[in-house]
Amino acid sequence: MAGPIIKTRALTKRFGAFTAVDALSIEVAAGSIFAFLGANGSGKSTTIRMLIGLIRPTAGAIEVDGVDVIRHPRRVRDRIGYMGQKVSLYEGLTLGENVEFYAGLYGLAGAELARRWGALRARFALAEAEGERPEDLPAGIRQRAGLAVSIMHRPRLLFLDEPTAGVDVRSRALFWELIQEEAEAGATIFVTTHFLEEADYCDRVCFIDAGRLIADAPPEELRRRYSGGYRVEVALPPSARTTAAALLGGEVTATGVTLAGGPLDTPVLGALARLVAAHPEARVSIEQPAMTDVFRRVLAEAGAAR
Repeated sequence: MAGPIIKTRALTKRFGAFTAVDALSIEVAAGSIFAFLGANGSGKSTTIRMLIGLIRPTAGAIEVDGVDVIRHPRRVRDRIGYMGQKVSLYEGLTLGENVEFYAGLYGLAGAELARRWGALRARFALAEAEGERPEDLPAGIRQRAGLAVSIMHRPRLLFLDEPTAGVDVRSRALFWELIQEEAEAGATIFVTTHFLEEADYCDRVCFIDAGRLIADAPPEELRRRYSGGYRVEVALPPSARTTAAALLGGEVTATGVTLAGGPLDTPVLGALARLVAAHPEARVSIEQPAMTDVFRRVLAEAGAAR
């Protein structure tokens, strides 16, 4: 099995007496979407800047796509794409002119540039925006344009720092569809976001607080560890409620059966499938623990452990 595409060991960054990142050790699997979450000032952006070689750590080790970033910071930049919360498109230039500028940095020109940008322009619906300046574009289109430019050179690893900040819900959903397409095509995505519900788009979620790692696991595992569990409600006729409650291990209610506080695991899903097969009129609703609640619990436990 291939090793991680990102690996840090005891990564630390101090600014004078202030420790922004404190002995952070993480691994990111190739081809995954990795969420790096934390409150404002928790050290997320500082960590990304160290990972891509923009700032040098005070201590620790970083390896990105086989490159020792501390020893060879410039070498890693050819292998990555980066998009910050302030989209890296130059104001005063049209989107098309920005494309030509960045293409020159990536060594793209002529027919190859026309082919790659033509495909991205169509896929991201940017044809009408190509002659506009970034500052004149709506936020959602500007974000799509920034993502398109950042992947124009087909990087193996894409860093996205708060990519959906300031865009509406519909644009955020579309943006995440594009991110998932990139991951399905083989890219690794390292993303920070302050919309905690977006963690469910990701394969793994890492929480940091005051520069320290406080949780690192897939979203469902975090829910199992740090929440009261799922709530399942099944609306049923009165004659079926007692049997259904026994099957699910739940409680009879005024409208059916409720199962609260447990995992949504194979036994529960199997019991629900059998119940619906026996009672096609049943109406099932499932409420999953919100990632915001999970994060609060993670923070509370981390604070209590100090």
